Amino acid sequence: MDQNGCEPKKPRLFPLLLINFINTLGFGIVIPFLVFLVERFGGNAIVYGFIGAMYPAFQLIGAPILGRWSDIHGRKKILLISQAGTLLSWIIFLLAFFTPVKSLVSINSAFFGAFVITIPLLILFIARSFDGLTGGNIAVANAYLADITEEKDRNKNFGKMSISANLGFIIGPALAGLLSITIYGELIPVLAAALISLAGTIAIVLYLPESRQCTIRKAKKISFREVIGLKNIPYMLLLYFLIFLGFNIFYTAFPLHAIRTLQWSVADMGIYFSVLGILMIVVQGPILSMAVKRYSDAYLAIAGSIILGTNFLLLVSGNIALTYLAAAFFALGNGLMWPSILSIISKLAGKDHQGAVQGFASSFSSLASIAGLILGGFLYEILGGVSFIVAAVIIYTVFLLSFRMLSFEKEVQEEV
Repeated sequence: MDQNGCEPKKPRLFPLLLINFINTLGFGIVIPFLVFLVERFGGNAIVYGFIGAMYPAFQLIGAPILGRWSDIHGRKKILLISQAGTLLSWIIFLLAFFTPVKSLVSINSAFFGAFVITIPLLILFIARSFDGLTGGNIAVANAYLADITEEKDRNKNFGKMSISANLGFIIGPALAGLLSITIYGELIPVLAAALISLAGTIAIVLYLPESRQCTIRKAKKISFREVIGLKNIPYMLLLYFLIFLGFNIFYTAFPLHAIRTLQWSVADMGIYFSVLGILMIVVQGPILSMAVKRYSDAYLAIAGSIILGTNFLLLVSGNIALTYLAAAFFALGNGLMWPSILSIISKLAGKDHQGAVQGFASSFSSLASIAGLILGGFLYEILGGVSFIVAAVIIYTVFLLSFRMLSFEKEVQEEV
């Protein structure tokens, strides 16, 4: 019991992992066929990139606000708002299937290519934008995890969060492949995503306790200038930006690459992402658990970033065997690097500023996602598979910059 007579509870990790799984399951269902849907409604690769960019563009606005609110009003309330926003966005998404594909504007240029703006396309833009505006769930979930985890367990528990997300990405694409072969096509997977989001909302209400019962009333608003003033946080935000820039060039370019070069179907992409997810679970489960006992977070981030960069180089040729080998490199590199980065930034944020720091980190990732998703579409239209080299160069830059985190860890240990 603290000096205010408050007995803090120790929330269990499982409800948070379940909610994280539900979120990624809903999103994972849509990944394999979104590019097909955009093209059916009149768009092209560049339109697909812009639709993908709507989520991070509006998350740039919403995530810092939701992160700060979670420091003040509690994690559970803000997670509930965010999850309800995701549910509403899927309901809006569903409207696109029941709207006539009516042409509003037709574009045919050397720079943007040929595409048609239709009413269903506009609905997809609105749906992804609204989801982004309320999309602070990742930042708040990371802050929640930091609240309930001791420093020595942070890398391991962030690894568990990644596992729960990857389970969603395994089951989601596989489920999409199965559901999309019905006579209703992509409608059933999107309906499933909406129902899954509803389940996530209910799970927050019933099973997720507040993690900051005793500290909410002490919290205060913190501005962007104050976040930037926190020691070593700006450097970590730069790494956040570069990592997400590289990732999102890949996330836009790869589905296009799979369709045009590899000539894959929705089912083929579902299988690939499921294999990738299984490999990620293996890395972030037993492999990461063993690695954190021998190496620090910074060393794991350094090793993971160079492995991750190499994955992108393997994609350039369009060879099926090398594409699956790249999945193994992606799983190993990202599985070692990302939980380690999250662990370091949570330690640097301290107890009082988790929500604010995680929210602004989401803003930096959103900026990078906007640039990466749009750039990925342009690069693939111009360069084809060579666009993956750009992603590789960005992640290799992260590798070079990651060495400085060794000194960050030393400073944190000295302060403790």
